[in-house]
Amino acid sequence: MKQSAVGTAGIVFLVVSAAAPLGATLGAGPVAFAASGVGAPGLFAVVAVVLLLFAVGYAGMSEHVTDAGGFTAFVALGIGPRAGQAAAGVALLAYNCLLVGITGQFGEFGHDLLARWGVDVPWQPLALAALLAVGVLGYLELDLSARVLGVLMAAEVLVLVAFDLAVITSGGAEGVNADAFAPSALVAGAPGVALLFAFTCFVGFEAATVYGEEAREPRRTVPRATYASVVLMGLFYATTTWAVGLAHGSGAVAARAAEDPVGFVTAVTTRHLGQAATDVVQVLVVTSVFAVLLALHNTLSRYLFALGRGGLLPDALGRTHPRFRSPHRASATQTCVTLLVLGVFTAAGVHPFTQLFPWLVGVGTLALLVVQTGAALAVVAFFRRTPGGGRWSTLVAPLLGFAGLAVFTGLAVANLDLLTGLTGPPAYLLALLIPAAACATLACGLRRRATAGPGVPAAGSARARG
Repeated sequence: MKQSAVGTAGIVFLVVSAAAPLGATLGAGPVAFAASGVGAPGLFAVVAVVLLLFAVGYAGMSEHVTDAGGFTAFVALGIGPRAGQAAAGVALLAYNCLLVGITGQFGEFGHDLLARWGVDVPWQPLALAALLAVGVLGYLELDLSARVLGVLMAAEVLVLVAFDLAVITSGGAEGVNADAFAPSALVAGAPGVALLFAFTCFVGFEAATVYGEEAREPRRTVPRATYASVVLMGLFYATTTWAVGLAHGSGAVAARAAEDPVGFVTAVTTRHLGQAATDVVQVLVVTSVFAVLLALHNTLSRYLFALGRGGLLPDALGRTHPRFRSPHRASATQTCVTLLVLGVFTAAGVHPFTQLFPWLVGVGTLALLVVQTGAALAVVAFFRRTPGGGRWSTLVAPLLGFAGLAVFTGLAVANLDLLTGLTGPPAYLLALLIPAAACATLACGLRRRATAGPGVPAAGSARARG
């Protein structure tokens, strides 16, 4: 891997882009408001606090391990190689589900955008073009992806900030108030559902450690990027959803979110910024989803690279390009896998947005919660054996983060029908993919150990630093 390829800002671009601030606001915001009413922005802040608690131990442990395997490396070092192998399977499932599902979303959004301009292009060619572009960028140097994502993210942030300022300075529908952050508003309605969908907007923040081997001064860069990513996303979501609530008015926001979730946000952007700004937002939503695809592809490529280098997957995946120092074989393999899976769903006639997107993103979110909760437990276990650090950073904050993530996981299981768009047994059949993925990688690890013979390190072990 190319060392010193990116700094703190580059990693933050790579991480925050995976969360797609603009797309997440338009997608999860209406659901959160419809479920909990005016208190939705406060619940986004609650999720940010929980993830910051997790980040305390996660960032602290990142000073002891640099590995492109991300969660897999943390679980392996904190709990053991076998647990790391199981986590690898779940992480691969999670990110692949998210990547394929969001590819369908990109195709549908792109189709709708072009249709507004009088151009009728099916979603499949658009999805294919996006995946090929992502594959090329993933094959090349990481700093190129960081620059592309930086430009796309900056455009999103500028629009969000302009909207927030316009609403706050005008006073919104009923004047500027802090109703969204009142304790009574946080527990109103169905806060569990709102919390769950708020968490989905932060998916990808943990990827800062994946780029540790390519970061400048990883002991400093990775923790800084982790904290910065959570804080920035928390500020974006809490402030923008607060502004959306002010624009609609505290008394009307829940009903309007339930009545028109598609036009819930664009209605107030048009009112406060004009139709031209809403047209720009609709374009940026598509570029935002493309940014998510690129960020997820880069994360998956590095997971495949780490697992190939560790022996859990074919060794060829663990090699880098002689010039770009990128995980080029892992990137190319990931592109082929994504195209194959998407092709299967396309041949089956699955709708890209009403079926493919919720099914796979729902399962991917639950799988990521499972492995992230395991990583939180691994942090606690690691610091129980490793001296140094204060009690807050090595025990209290990691335990609180673990408890919060465990609650989010429970909410995801309890609301699996809402998360996946399926009801009854089909939703839980999809969820069975998670233990199946863990068992599959465990079986691969056992097979590799049996064929390699004694004295060979177990696949999935982390690269610890002294």
